Amino acid sequence: MVVLKEGSRSPWVSLGASVWVLIAAGNSYTFPLYSPSLNSVMGFNQQQLTLLGVACDIGENIGILPGLACNKFPPWAVLFVGVSASFLGYGVLWLAVSQTVESLPYWVLWIALCIATHGSAWLGTAVLVTNMRNFPLSRGTVAGILKGYVGLSAAVFTEVYSMALDSSASNLLLLLTLGIPAIGLMTMYFVRPCTPASGEGSAENFHFLFTQVASLSLAVYLLTTIILKDIFCFSNTLSYLFVAIMIVLLMAPLSIPLKMIVFPTIRNKLGLSADVVGGYGYYTNQTDPLLTPSSPTTYLGSFYEPEDISEVDLLLAVGEGAVKKKKKRKPKRGEDFKFREAIVKADFWLLWSVYFLGVGSGVTVLNNLAQIGVSLGVNDATVLLSLFSFCNFLGRLGVGVVSEHFVRSKTMPRTFCLAVAQIMMVLSFLLYASALSGTLYAATALLGICYGTQFVVMIPTASELFGLKDFGIIYNFMQLGNPVGAIIFSSLLATQVYKSEAAKQPGPSCIGPSCFRLTFLVLAGVCGLGTLLSIVLTIRIKPVYQMLFAGGSIRLPQSSGH
Repeated sequence: MVVLKEGSRSPWVSLGASVWVLIAAGNSYTFPLYSPSLNSVMGFNQQQLTLLGVACDIGENIGILPGLACNKFPPWAVLFVGVSASFLGYGVLWLAVSQTVESLPYWVLWIALCIATHGSAWLGTAVLVTNMRNFPLSRGTVAGILKGYVGLSAAVFTEVYSMALDSSASNLLLLLTLGIPAIGLMTMYFVRPCTPASGEGSAENFHFLFTQVASLSLAVYLLTTIILKDIFCFSNTLSYLFVAIMIVLLMAPLSIPLKMIVFPTIRNKLGLSADVVGGYGYYTNQTDPLLTPSSPTTYLGSFYEPEDISEVDLLLAVGEGAVKKKKKRKPKRGEDFKFREAIVKADFWLLWSVYFLGVGSGVTVLNNLAQIGVSLGVNDATVLLSLFSFCNFLGRLGVGVVSEHFVRSKTMPRTFCLAVAQIMMVLSFLLYASALSGTLYAATALLGICYGTQFVVMIPTASELFGLKDFGIIYNFMQLGNPVGAIIFSSLLATQVYKSEAAKQPGPSCIGPSCFRLTFLVLAGVCGLGTLLSIVLTIRIKPVYQMLFAGGSIRLPQSSGH
């Protein structure tokens, strides 16, 4: 049985510290800020820049090793690997852009960028797996909050870049080199397994609502100040003040554990019952004879625990999949799968394909956002990136809440949100292709919302279908859809179309809507296919959600006993 030595700690401390880790883990979104300097200082062409963007996606999303490590090592060890990779990779990039070391080969910078962004995979996996286990009854909400802050990271870094670093790519890379390790080292003590939250009660609902409002306030603040910075010229003092206010807003989630310390409340000891339908345990504020101390064994469907099990011990067992089974059998959908058991399932590959089509097409635009802006007459990508980041955040936070509501009230699979999002992505790509006046910002905003949706739906869906036992590995394998999409749609499609159109023009850069129009039309077709697959997946897994969430009760996946 898995024993959590830190089980008495509040999960809200871990969640508050995780916000900072995830802001740091979103460093790959800063690529459009320093890519022009790589072009000017190193003399790279568009194809070389696109391949560097692919390096970002490969490094950030190949997380099989951190997924394995999360089942073997404590979170602080996984975080330490992440901050070390970030320090090494961004350190090399800073040496090149600052010209401290001249004439570094292209392949060295490509590998350095892979290593730098690979640190994000370790940081994000450690935080996500830990918090999903700390909040096993609120996975959609927690995924929305955590991934929402990752989506905001681009706007946070853009705020610092434009207001405190004088829009210097060299200073930004130095900040990434030193700042990410500093954040990781300061927070690794607090990101740890805790007593799983009960998922019930007005206080916990209020805490989630407060965190969501705090993150939304931060998002609005960042977008507003960055737009104002683009319009007006601020003094250094005012710019630093804006950054200081941003830091205060980032600390808001930490006020929840602080409030719990300053104003402790007496928790009612409520009976916890487990009812089982098809092997899934769910909890209500009732007393079940099978969960009383007088019972010789405490059953969770086909699983059992020693007598006198406490509520905390039961939730810990659920959060870690630490339950024993009478006899071995193959897991059913909704129970804990090993990775090798999950990878042979059709639902696994359907979810992967839908995610690949949605995220792969979205990341193509993100990697080429600066060049798309230039081709359509917008030379400064700062506002575009901030708008994408803000809407990316809205998609992540909003869909986390919406999907959780419909899952509980209608037993509607979260993947239905993917179908809706990919229909909207088709519309956004058609807006890009039209190149009509004003459509660039509208298309970027719409795409940002849909792009964020992909992440927040995939994470809890994977955990609900295949459990939490090997969640770190399963989640990171799903993440491979991002770099695979970047290679196919960005490197092989967008780059070649851009290069072909640029060859028809006299200048070195391609100007005009034709530079990316064919790319956008192909991506619209890709998302059309994604919509169909999303609908197929939703129909297939509807019975699973009816068992997991029938009557609004939450049936937690249990270990299959392997």
